[in-house]
Parts: sequence; structure tokens; C-alpha cells
Amino acid sequence: MKVEYDAKRDLLYLLLAPEGKRAARTETVAPGVHVDFDRDGKIIGIEVVEASSVVGADPSLEVALRPAS
Repeated sequence: MKVEYDAKRDLLYLLLAPEGKRAARTETVAPGVHVDFDRDGKIIGIEVVEASSVVGADPSLEVALRPAS
């Protein structure tokens, strides 16, 4: 997973697939939140527009990884 933030455009992007994988379609799931899907319907990325208004002025990110079952 890769997290990118563009401060000039205030965009947050969570890349969940290998870099270079192209989105087959994008769905708006909430105002300002867009989810990219690959050809198999798997989520490959999430974009948040006006991210500072969504995550606040001092965001933090916690990720818990578990082994696949």
C-alpha cells in the first residue's frame, strides 16, 4: 500500500495495487471520495478530494496487517 498526498491540490490517494495497474472504472462512494477498480472488480485505489476537510489538519494513519487465511 502506498499513501500519496498532494498538498497543492489537497488530494489524498491510497494505492492498494502494484504501481502501474490501471483502473477499469471509478465509482464515487461519497462526496469527494472516489474508488478505482481493476478489470476484475477489485479495489486498487481510493482518492479523497479536499482531503484536509475529511482527515483534519493533523492526520495520522494506522494500519494493522494480518496474515492471509
